[in-house]
Amino acid sequence: MKPWILGLTGGIGSGKSAVAEQFGRLGVHWVDADHAARWVVEPGRPALSLIAERFGADVLAADGSLDRAVLRRLVFKDPEQRKWLEQLLHPLIRQEIAEHLARAQSPYAIMVSPLLIESGQYRQADRVLVVDVPEEVQLQRAVLRDQSSEEQIRAILRVQASRDDRLRHADDVLVNDRDLEWLKAEVERLHKFYLTLRGGQE
Repeated sequence: MKPWILGLTGGIGSGKSAVAEQFGRLGVHWVDADHAARWVVEPGRPALSLIAERFGADVLAADGSLDRAVLRRLVFKDPEQRKWLEQLLHPLIRQEIAEHLARAQSPYAIMVSPLLIESGQYRQADRVLVVDVPEEVQLQRAVLRDQSSEEQIRAILRVQASRDDRLRHADDVLVNDRDLEWLKAEVERLHKFYLTLRGGQE
């Protein structure tokens, strides 16, 4: 039987990857849209040459790979350029994710995406799990992890769906503001529940 799809999302610094890894330990197949976004722009793939054609050689690192920081700076300032980039990459990322999910052997499979709501990817999921944390915790974690300034993180938060918007789309919410042991227990509880669902529905 084809696995049903759980969309997993949360704002920057919410701990989406940690949650996905815990599900992975329980044998659940998962794919991260951020990883898929990297795969579609690897050297030798058509998207990379189209990006270089449009933005110039500056967006390429010395080894020929995409310099994501340079590209991010260019598109963050210019909504038109960002739109062009999204129109190029979103369909490719969708296809990449679909191919990975199709290989799943588990009863359900997880699509992890920071932009699940904004990009409309949630429509590909049968159920949505939101990893939620208070904004102050998001900021602390993201600044520590990415060595970014608080201002940069706040700029990313502004682009991502608002917390209320995400929670409105949620079938399930996991508040990830405690330690790893607690997180493991929460994931196990959700996993047991998910195994009782057909097609992601109660």
